[in-house]
Amino acid sequence: MNRPLLRVLLSMMAIAGFVTLSTSIASAQDGRRLRAGYASLSGNMAPYWAAKDSGLYKKYGLDIDLVAFPSGTEGMAAMIAGEIEFLAIAGSTTASAAIGGADVVSLAITTERLVTSLMTIPSIQRAEELRGKAVGISRFGTSIDTAARMALHHYGLEAMKDVMLVQVGAVSSGVAALRGGRIQGAILSYPNLIQARREGFRELLDIASLGVPYASTGITVRKSFMAQRRDVVVNYVKSIVEATARIKRDKAFTIEMMMKYFRTKDREMMEETYEVSVAKYLKRVPTPTAESFRTVIDELALVNPKAKGQDPKRFYDESILQELDKSGFINALNR
Repeated sequence: MNRPLLRVLLSMMAIAGFVTLSTSIASAQDGRRLRAGYASLSGNMAPYWAAKDSGLYKKYGLDIDLVAFPSGTEGMAAMIAGEIEFLAIAGSTTASAAIGGADVVSLAITTERLVTSLMTIPSIQRAEELRGKAVGISRFGTSIDTAARMALHHYGLEAMKDVMLVQVGAVSSGVAALRGGRIQGAILSYPNLIQARREGFRELLDIASLGVPYASTGITVRKSFMAQRRDVVVNYVKSIVEATARIKRDKAFTIEMMMKYFRTKDREMMEETYEVSVAKYLKRVPTPTAESFRTVIDELALVNPKAKGQDPKRFYDESILQELDKSGFINALNR
């Protein structure tokens, strides 16, 4: 995460302080609504939507409003400010904020690959032809930013030296920016990369196919909130794990749900999104791992010197998933 953005996040945390945190805790105690954010419109968010649409939040005693953010940086700012209790976000954004002093931790990783592709204008046929060009990302410090740097590094190119990275906002804006000629490449996730393919843009690299373990999407909370209301947090994690089991076995339900959230009637696009984001890459047991966070730290260290030498285990807490696994809860869902 770049330093100006980090300063903004931390200043928001300082301003919010104990008052907003106390308000959040009170909302969990007195039965009022809690807020769960998600940081992009992509297939990776399916379990978080399904927990709502399947009534699983209510099953576990939670009254939750879903809040959409255009990127992880906006979502993290809201979490630090105490405006949301839960956030579906990349491990890189969580680690960046924690390195800067934010009171946040990842509890689960539902997707452990960067399920994105480097798309380019049709005239670019080789990665070398991106030299001196611009690639669009959502925001600096997000998993999309990381995916861009990883893809360029794969081809021996350095971000911001050989190829410029340009912030375009929401991931969906990348297609429009390509179409308008503002950029010559973009990092896109499902289903936006399907639309880009249909419009004739070239899929230069399927980044997930590199096989690099990466804490791409998962559950982040404030550590102080979890300490005060662990029961609420456990029930939230249960709802997401059960939602994952549901959408893994119920393709028809999931496609209808995704059509609603993506506001599309394009069933073929949703079918492909399901097969990749849910069937192939969504983890049944979303326990965070040191391996996936080591990749996060290694990538962050390229742009943030404070990330160098950090212990990956500092940024996640696998205790709730371990408890659920040992209790037989997860196995019972996947029989």
